Amino acid sequence: MHQFTQPKLDIPFQSIRNVLDKYRQDHPDKIALYDLEQNRSITWGALADTAEQIARYLLSIGIKKGDRIGLLSDESLDKMLIWMGIWRLGAVVCPLNVEINSAHIKELLQSIGPKLTLWHEDLDDSAMTDGISDKTMRFDKWNGGSSLNNDPLEFFNAVAAADSECTVESENGPDDLSCIFCTSGTTSRPKCVVYNHMAYWLNGLNTIDFLGLTADDKTLEYRSFGWNSAQVLSLMPWIETGLSMYMAPRFSRSRFFEWIKEHELTFAAGVPTVVNMLLNEPTGVTGDDIPSLRLMTCSTAPLSPEQWKQFEKMYGVTLLQLYGMSEAGWICGNRHYKRQMGTVGPPAKHQEFLILGSNEEACPPGIEGEVTIGGPQTCVATITPEGKWEDERKNRIRTGDLAVIDEEGFVTVTGRTKDLIIRGGVNIAPLEIDNVLMRHPQIREAAAIGIPDKIYGEEVACYVVPKSDKSITIEDILAHCNAALPEFKAPKSIYLIDSLPKSDRGKVLRDDLKMLWEKSS
Repeated sequence: MHQFTQPKLDIPFQSIRNVLDKYRQDHPDKIALYDLEQNRSITWGALADTAEQIARYLLSIGIKKGDRIGLLSDESLDKMLIWMGIWRLGAVVCPLNVEINSAHIKELLQSIGPKLTLWHEDLDDSAMTDGISDKTMRFDKWNGGSSLNNDPLEFFNAVAAADSECTVESENGPDDLSCIFCTSGTTSRPKCVVYNHMAYWLNGLNTIDFLGLTADDKTLEYRSFGWNSAQVLSLMPWIETGLSMYMAPRFSRSRFFEWIKEHELTFAAGVPTVVNMLLNEPTGVTGDDIPSLRLMTCSTAPLSPEQWKQFEKMYGVTLLQLYGMSEAGWICGNRHYKRQMGTVGPPAKHQEFLILGSNEEACPPGIEGEVTIGGPQTCVATITPEGKWEDERKNRIRTGDLAVIDEEGFVTVTGRTKDLIIRGGVNIAPLEIDNVLMRHPQIREAAAIGIPDKIYGEEVACYVVPKSDKSITIEDILAHCNAALPEFKAPKSIYLIDSLPKSDRGKVLRDDLKMLWEKSS
């Protein structure tokens, strides 16, 4: 088996305490975080002081190093201040994505077992935290360390009123747990993934290697920090370099280039959905209008060479295709100094990349096999929906992706071993949609597939076999699905069919359905 040797770290590991102390000393007045939605920012000096203040409060209410803290919120400056306070203490942040079904969030919290759960006051906490045995607390806006009002139950008010004499002696080490987050959902109820601080640090170094980021950069992230991709692409390089990070709760086509021009941003995160949206609905912006922007990325789903070339020609911005996975972190990435369109780039620097054939032996260049990943940058554990912790440290992570590597080291992903639908970079399990459809009293059989979509890469379509003695319309089926599924999982197309193609063992042949769709489209 291939023997992996960890290369020397370009930036040696440091605790969050040491990172913040350094930036407080080196450039206290430099913008650390800028909330584009609220037009609010915080400097590195103020961030270090605020994280320390939050850590002191958490310690005063009995939270210790290693304790888990649930964090439920859309993206905001306030959320990230709490995050840094949790890490300053050495506790574990659990930023569950609030776009997930509220009942699932409650179940995930129960499986994680946080000692404290913090939720933004815009959310319906009763749907998410009802039945959680440990302490819950709402938060609103940070106000520079002073109390907004006299409400002692609001988190930032409580932080401001806490005993400032308390000293936080603890800090995080490389092997300490750092974060527990949930996947985008390959099952109806997503599993959770557990990382330690060294894994995150190595993933951040990979990003820096891909993009060439330095302390002088100004980066843009508009995705949820509940997803691993935003954590390793934006959060960790920000921590490791001391650059300025600009953030928004979601992508805005109308404001995207305004943000870049106004703040002279140098790098922006990207996904195929955004790239396709900007391609299919041109904004009229050219490279001359955004001279500061030197790079964008595209990850979470494949991007065709044609889309890649067209985007660079239209906007004059270098685009880099990257490839990662929640459990593995970064797997491959085109570099700012070395790239090849149509590929996901060479393997990431700080991990053990191996393409295995059916005989479990490493595939030579040009031979297709399954991508597997090992090494200290991968997750340390996963948690099943039932709350069972599964140790992943001794396992190679099998991605389910097929790929080939060429003689120059560039990797091309050729397909998937699973039937997942990838819509806008989010994994959707067809079986979950099948089960919803089958709950309709007038449906006999049903199967979901992914079909090509110009904006989202793939869209959900379903083939439905009605019961012979019942009448049902496509509108009825769509309404049924929309009532039971979140918008991004709900099918957009329904096709009525007499029977589903199946194997001799009764398994639905989804590939046959895809071919049927192609013939009829």
